[in-house]
Amino acid sequence: MNGKIAVITGASRGLGRNMALKLGARGVGIIATYNRSAAGADSLVSDIAAAGGKAAALKLDVAKSETFAAFADDVGKTLHNQFGRENFDFLVNNAGIGIYATFADTTPAQFDELVNIQLKGPFFLTQALLPLISEEGRIVNISTGVTRFTLPGFSAYAAMKGGIEVLTRYLAKELGPHGIVVNTLAPGAIETDFGGGVVRDDHDTNQFLASNTALGRVGMPDDIGDAIAALLSDDNRWITGQRIEVSGGMFL
Repeated sequence: MNGKIAVITGASRGLGRNMALKLGARGVGIIATYNRSAAGADSLVSDIAAAGGKAAALKLDVAKSETFAAFADDVGKTLHNQFGRENFDFLVNNAGIGIYATFADTTPAQFDELVNIQLKGPFFLTQALLPLISEEGRIVNISTGVTRFTLPGFSAYAAMKGGIEVLTRYLAKELGPHGIVVNTLAPGAIETDFGGGVVRDDHDTNQFLASNTALGRVGMPDDIGDAIAALLSDDNRWITGQRIEVSGGMFL
């Protein structure tokens, strides 16, 4: 993987940060996006550089598809000026939010926010960046375990991620003639600050999920970062159009 370049959205914290660190350690150049946390993005770039890697950070709000053309121009300039390349190899559509609300209580504003960030954003961002993705490149769309099993309060969120999983199959089919591989990676419950950090910080929630997981615990960020690095390796070049769940066996 040495010499490859990855664009990872939402990489200033949480799972995106871990993905960037894991790929950076394998010699992959990183273009990380952030929305609010410039300090987190700067810290990521510094950590990758300290480990001997190369990274850059660009601001992006994935809810604002009208900015994607300008963002693609920024990616092109960053590739040329900092990496000496005209294209990149890996796109990881990771940025997202979690909104917990029962079906009966979900508001149109919450629904629209999830659409813009979780479905419309990855769709049109991938479209905008497609001319910069190298032949035989890779795209990974991040989904969730709750598209397979159901937990009350995630109907809208899971519906958006279900759309992402369908989109993955269509992208795999349409981009296959260019040698571009497209897959979905679906994490289970992970100890991060996502969704207010409930899995990490609430003991009862953590234990409930761990007790319903085959491996007896909830996931850690390293579990997902390592899975992304493995999925993007050359060893997995023949896997495309698939949903790969990384949950330790939740609710089997």
